[in-house]
Amino acid sequence: MNERIKNKLALLPDQPGCYLMKDKNGTIIYVGKAKILKNRVRSYFTGSHNTKTERLVSEIEDFEYIVTESNIEALLLEINLIKKNDPKYNIMLKDDKTYPFIKITNEDYPRLLITRKVLKDKAYYFGPYPDVGAANETKKLLDRLFPLRKCKVLPKEVCLYYHMGQCLAPCVFDIPKATYVEMVKEIKQFLNGGHSEIQHDLEAKMQLAAEAMEFEKAAEYRDQIKAIETVMTRQKMTQTDMMDRDVFGYSVDKGWMCVQVFFVRQGKLIERDVSMFPFYNEAPEDFLTYIGQFYQENEHFIPKEVLIPDDIDLESVEALLNTKILQPKRGEKKKLVDLAGKNARVALSEKFQLIERKEERTIGAVQKLGDAMHIPTPTRIEAFDNSNIQGSDPVSAMVVFIDGRPAKNEYRKYKIKTVVGPDDYASMREVIYRRYSRVLKEGLPFPDLVVIDGGKGQVDAAREVLENQLGLDIPIAGLAKNDKHKTSELLFGPELAVVPLARNSPEFFLLQRVQDEVHRFAITFHRQLRSKNSFASKLDHIEGLGPKRKKMLLKEFKSLKNIQAATIEEIHQLGIPVKVAEAVKATLGDQKAKHLNAADDSQQSE
Repeated sequence: MNERIKNKLALLPDQPGCYLMKDKNGTIIYVGKAKILKNRVRSYFTGSHNTKTERLVSEIEDFEYIVTESNIEALLLEINLIKKNDPKYNIMLKDDKTYPFIKITNEDYPRLLITRKVLKDKAYYFGPYPDVGAANETKKLLDRLFPLRKCKVLPKEVCLYYHMGQCLAPCVFDIPKATYVEMVKEIKQFLNGGHSEIQHDLEAKMQLAAEAMEFEKAAEYRDQIKAIETVMTRQKMTQTDMMDRDVFGYSVDKGWMCVQVFFVRQGKLIERDVSMFPFYNEAPEDFLTYIGQFYQENEHFIPKEVLIPDDIDLESVEALLNTKILQPKRGEKKKLVDLAGKNARVALSEKFQLIERKEERTIGAVQKLGDAMHIPTPTRIEAFDNSNIQGSDPVSAMVVFIDGRPAKNEYRKYKIKTVVGPDDYASMREVIYRRYSRVLKEGLPFPDLVVIDGGKGQVDAAREVLENQLGLDIPIAGLAKNDKHKTSELLFGPELAVVPLARNSPEFFLLQRVQDEVHRFAITFHRQLRSKNSFASKLDHIEGLGPKRKKMLLKEFKSLKNIQAATIEEIHQLGIPVKVAEAVKATLGDQKAKHLNAADDSQQSE
């Protein structure tokens, strides 16, 4: 703990508010809320913590705080600060999944649509459905039962839907609006659970059609009845009140939280959502943050009722959501909340081993790598590799690993500009200078470790640029390969000594992934560049021969060989100026003359 933090801790107030933890670069890495700022913030720097919290605290170099009037105000502020700053240690719900609804439009001749947005347009919305397939099945059934308008703009004549019996054709016929009012009423009744009445009505019509020997019509009614049974029996009823509600339950273990949400729509449990993440505050407090982000960030449909566990502050949730919030103590609703919590415990237990393994391969490996090299944990690693074939099309590439995971949106490609021939050291100097002079100029984040795919020569070249030309003090290491082109040794230190790493350790596997990834990225870029250059035409650099004229030539003569064999007059007849035609012939040479010269040479050699 540095002197600045010590001084600030002594000044913390006994009031609610939010605190913002910062790293050495002044970047906000965590936002939290507290009922009493003094107690909560001080707790980070006293006592023992689990591994995840220790890692957070190890990166804190400064903090700020904002005092609020109440705990609820602190909760709302926290959610906004997380959204604005995207701190790497906070819960970030980036799932943008939305669920489909069936919509009856508010028009003179209504339409039936599937949409993922609920607007205030006086239309009727039903759902959400678990997936678009379920919504499509239901809409397809309704289209067969109720002939609403299908066309967005009324056509001038009847369409196929009219002939199929799925539209009354208001575009041509004068259909009373009362007919549509009645159909909309029946659709609303169907979607609100009144399908059994419609089913009975269809059964009666089927019997009448069969008695009248109208078997085709009876078969159509039969198919509609079966379609209703198929659509309506796929979902299990969980409640009889037809209420839309979300049911929350959560469980915590070893610094991780799992939240399960059951989506109950029209009394049916249609789907669940599972989220698992590390947390650094009190569990009920971080659950409040989660539920606020769940609805605000992802714009989830807010149902008429939300059920939450009884250890959550009801007043805070009511401030977040403008709907009915319940903490059931008994009955079926209590069983639903308990079931969500039970599922959260099971999910946390089942996936914990996988999470720990992934953690060991990423964050754990980064920490162990820093310990082995005797440097601060290299959270951000930038690795470089060169690629060329005998100096042709030289390129370099950089990959970025953050917390042991590739950050592909930060990868960079470089065409070597100042180096002639196969000079790997000079190429490395150019790329390192270009990268970190830009980092300085644009205020980009500095890496905690620079890794060079190569040995002493490449590392010395990179170090010379970083230290002597740019004045930067960034740890830099080399990765040497064995004769099988596999990661062999990590070279680090003033004299580039081998860092002893066990071959089966997570940190060694991390270095292998870094080296393989940067090599793959560089090779791929080099191949793309070579492929592009190999397809470059000799016609590209002829003055006066633009894309249109070049296309005209190739369309007429089909190949460069045929253009070589053509005369200047034949080229000119295409509308190409004589001087340009002469330049084409001068650039490509005369194919006929080449054949004659080749024949003469052959005779002389004989």
